[in-house]
Amino acid sequence: MNNENTPSRIRVLIVDDDRKLCRLVGDYLGPMGYEVEAAHSGPDGLERILAGDFHVVILDVMMPGMDGFEVLKRLRKESDIPVLMLTALGDETDRVVGLEMGADDYLPKTFSTRELLARLRAVTRRYFKTEQPEKPPQSDVTLTIGDLQISQTSRTARLGVKSLPLTPLEFDLLVCLAKAAGRVLSRDQLLDAVAGRSYEIFDRSIDVHISSLRRKLGDTPKSPRFIRTVRSAGYMFQAPGGQTL
Repeated sequence: MNNENTPSRIRVLIVDDDRKLCRLVGDYLGPMGYEVEAAHSGPDGLERILAGDFHVVILDVMMPGMDGFEVLKRLRKESDIPVLMLTALGDETDRVVGLEMGADDYLPKTFSTRELLARLRAVTRRYFKTEQPEKPPQSDVTLTIGDLQISQTSRTARLGVKSLPLTPLEFDLLVCLAKAAGRVLSRDQLLDAVAGRSYEIFDRSIDVHISSLRRKLGDTPKSPRFIRTVRSAGYMFQAPGGQTL
């Protein structure tokens, strides 16, 4: 993370009722330059996130009382802090729901420490990339495809009159696909473009992000309007009427 806007030490809050897991994460990330604290319930985690100065949150879905989804729902009303969700192994529903509610990424339990570090680096890099210091006003760079408008300057997207609540990674995916309208992009090409080499060994994760992006666009895999799956090849953005950019 060499962005000049990125703090020298990233402060992480892990919200999980599994105290042993919290200790293991702290023991691993500490020597890597992270400051790690833990909260063991949803209400305590939410209070500490909003009151503290953390840079990223690792949030477990399955907690007694207030679960991770409820914490995320309340958090997103007040903060855009990066959130990495911990989900049940193989549970795609939890992953998609979390992404649609505003999580920046997910990590299935049980995870490797190497993957945890890679995903933390990726979400914090994307977040601080969008938090650049203000620059002099410039002309907006907008991609228009039918009734879909993508503003690269403000990093927002609209479908008709509806604003799309995209995560930073979903927005980057949309821009990458739209600019290559009519061409098939492999998972590796998409990951290189939006996440960099820190994701190189986790290529299947892109499918979950594409699934979430499709839902927000109103797409379905069987009858896609914008993003089509090309079997054994990757994904292709299809513009209405064959429009290209």
